[in-house]
Amino acid sequence: MITQNTFLGFPRPSGRAGTRNYIGVFVMVNCAATVARKVAEHFDEERLAAFPNVDGVVPFIHELGCGMEMTGEPMDLLRRTIGGMVRNPNVGGALLLALGCERNNIYGFLEQEKLAPGPRLKALVMQEQGGTANTIALGIAAVEEMLALVSQDRRVPVAVSHLTLGIQSASLDEDAAVSANPALGAAVDLLVRAGGTAVVSSTSELRGVERELAARAASPEVVDKLASRIAWWRETRRPVEAITAERAASAARRWGSAPLAEVYRYAETITAKGLVFMDSPAYEAMSATGQMAGGANVICLTTGRGSGYGSLPAPTLKIASNTAAYRRMQDDIDIDGGEILDGRASVEEMGRRIYDEILQVASGEPTKAEALGVGDNEFVPWPIGVFN
Repeated sequence: MITQNTFLGFPRPSGRAGTRNYIGVFVMVNCAATVARKVAEHFDEERLAAFPNVDGVVPFIHELGCGMEMTGEPMDLLRRTIGGMVRNPNVGGALLLALGCERNNIYGFLEQEKLAPGPRLKALVMQEQGGTANTIALGIAAVEEMLALVSQDRRVPVAVSHLTLGIQSASLDEDAAVSANPALGAAVDLLVRAGGTAVVSSTSELRGVERELAARAASPEVVDKLASRIAWWRETRRPVEAITAERAASAARRWGSAPLAEVYRYAETITAKGLVFMDSPAYEAMSATGQMAGGANVICLTTGRGSGYGSLPAPTLKIASNTAAYRRMQDDIDIDGGEILDGRASVEEMGRRIYDEILQVASGEPTKAEALGVGDNEFVPWPIGVFN
């Protein structure tokens, strides 16, 4: 049963709860990408029909892991991202795949991320299994073994405190500042008051509102952490584009009004409740990947001109800032925030509607992106030093 303070989720031994129940196929390096896709594609709708509690088998593929320094920040960040996604509460089981000679060595990864193979975590190395065909067959067998276990997971009522909501935007317009963004901020306030967590990111969008955000910090330590991340971008990275004060202020309206409880580096595990910040580029696929690696189990995205973005393993709920964009992309966008502009709804009413829809989606209702099958290609770890 769903109430204003509960949703139907999958309890995990970690103490968290999932809004979905996927088996993930993760690669250490792009060399294993074909194996991962072939394994995941084997488990089509017909083969999964006998496992209704499993939402799917998903390949998590990226282009990193080879040609990198074996130690240092880029490798640490990549491993933290993959490890965080493996531990995401929406992942009920995981298969790890490696070629064998990559810099992101699978055994080093397991040791660094403190992960141990078991009934819900399997690992295969192509060079140890006889190559591509053999590894595909062994991967399919490993997932089949996990399916019997993961399918035993059941949705039960859990507290909203188990929700971690990633906040994103894409292709915004001027209307967003008075419609979709403040409405999402109102929903964030409702979530935080109910005990949940909201994660805001996109550090480059903070220029112009740093002082206002620092004034909301819950402690001097949080102020220092926020200042440190902003300084890193200023001092070591060129801005991708100029961010106006108006755009920064519009982005900040998505935050709601709660105090800023904590600041995290990209893909760090989120443990604080309330409103938190995670350092990331202002690119929704890369930013949301970090949030999900940190534990986000639902994503909300506001858009002005429309967006086809979707994400896995956390579903993405999209809100248009104007009715024209909503109508143009009704297959993609879930909520028409343009009702605020023409007086059909207030910001508070729309915020309540968004919050209620978050609970429905968390309880299993598919988003528009999920219905379209979007999300398999949106796992984008931050290649720090390359994409800034």
